[in-house]
Amino acid sequence: MKSCIFIVLLIFLFFAPFNRVKASWAATPEEHSIYAALLEKYVKQGHVDYRGFKAEEKKLDQYLKVLEKTHSDNLSRNEQFAFYINAYNAWTIKLILSDYPTVKSIKDLGSIFKSPWNKKICRIDGDVITLDDIEHNILRPRFKDPRVHFAINCAALSCPPLVSEPYLGSTLEQQLNHASTAFINNPQRNYLEDNTLYISKIFKWFSVDFDNDVIGFLMKYAKENLKKELEAKRLKIKIKYLDYDWSLNGK
Repeated sequence: MKSCIFIVLLIFLFFAPFNRVKASWAATPEEHSIYAALLEKYVKQGHVDYRGFKAEEKKLDQYLKVLEKTHSDNLSRNEQFAFYINAYNAWTIKLILSDYPTVKSIKDLGSIFKSPWNKKICRIDGDVITLDDIEHNILRPRFKDPRVHFAINCAALSCPPLVSEPYLGSTLEQQLNHASTAFINNPQRNYLEDNTLYISKIFKWFSVDFDNDVIGFLMKYAKENLKKELEAKRLKIKIKYLDYDWSLNGK
């Protein structure tokens, strides 16, 4: 009996260090600083300097390696949410760089048989998954927060703009609110003309995420005149979806 207990104790002591190593893996502020510096340097008002990213691709790869080694199940809910947003955005940049400067649209990187969002390129949680996996199998169903659509960036001009900083668990709520407010109040992205509301096709594609009440969602984040008009005309409004420009969001 004593020998059995001794063997179990040895096994526990052997594997415990590995468990502690796993628990310690999470991107620190210092490691996020790699990505933060790249975003600050090469993203201005939503326009991405892919030439600059290409010149410092090794630094981007360094950050992607940090994400690869992070065990997301050891993160808090907000940290997980931020982690997957950053992963989506950083891997999208990496995808564009794979054919830069030839690429004119992210759609150029797909084929008849496979869209660019279905390429297995994202090394996360010990697996290689797709951008669609991150968006549709993790971000949307796990966090159930429609504001995510204004945080992730698909490298197209009609996408909500990539911000010049990484998302962090500690500031996630403010960042998501800011991204949503900025997009909704941008008259180039959404505007009311008489009784017709012209809005991004994001609201059509993901209407279920907005509880099939797009106007109600917009009213939460609309400001000043837009908010007043939405409130006054809500029962009369007809919705039309704007064409989506898939051109690269480069400089």
